[in-house]
Amino acid sequence: MAMFVHLTSAADAPRIRRSGIRAASRGQGGARGVYCFPVLPSHTLTHQWLRELARSGSRGGLVAVHVRLDDTEDVLVGHYRDRARDEQATVSAAEAVRRVSALEDSRGWEVFVPRAIRPREVHRVRTAPQVAGWRYFPDAHGTRPCTCFGCRVRRGYGARRLRERLPHPLDGPPPPPRVLLARLAAAGSPGDPAVLRETLHWFGMRRRGPLPQLAPLAIHPDPGVREDLVWAVARWTTPGVTALLDILADDPDPDVREAVEAVRAPE
Repeated sequence: MAMFVHLTSAADAPRIRRSGIRAASRGQGGARGVYCFPVLPSHTLTHQWLRELARSGSRGGLVAVHVRLDDTEDVLVGHYRDRARDEQATVSAAEAVRRVSALEDSRGWEVFVPRAIRPREVHRVRTAPQVAGWRYFPDAHGTRPCTCFGCRVRRGYGARRLRERLPHPLDGPPPPPRVLLARLAAAGSPGDPAVLRETLHWFGMRRRGPLPQLAPLAIHPDPGVREDLVWAVARWTTPGVTALLDILADDPDPDVREAVEAVRAPE
């Protein structure tokens, strides 16, 4: 019998002892099942996924559920990056343990059981160390984190402080409104288009803004400034945005009119 460990919220432990583990996770190809990892001689590698799973929140911490599967049971095994490419291999449970055990570096590997785990297959449920494993990805420690819009972890612990400490040149966080308004004033009249467009880029990251100070840009001679004004205010909840977009919808430049149509199109 092959032994695996499944990490889950401590609040689910009574239900798991009574009813087993539900097939609540999505695996390769959209299959439903249970993620687990072989029990290896290394305690740290066996529980390597703990800190990464804990980032998503857990009620009462995480527990380790030891599961016994028949050696001939079909499972999926591979690195987590292989899942998106449909490159995880279907092998027996015994072969999955053998493959993972033979790796020089098994961090990031996973085993997926494409079904629920029955109560009789649950060997034991025990407390797990809450500090074992890696976060974000293996070898992330010591690597300067990227705070771009695509890489940043939203609502994660310390995420706002990280963005403030390592601001991204394009994705923020944006400067305070008073700084942006000072840049608008310093740009002059009608204003340097490059400076105005950069300032509008930062205003577009906010949920509200000083619409009266930005509204005069609707008649700026540079159509690029007027188009960026559309994208900057489109998602604002500030009163007056709809009226400003109505004005820009009749702009003589087709790119500006298309921008208004795009932000008003139903999602």
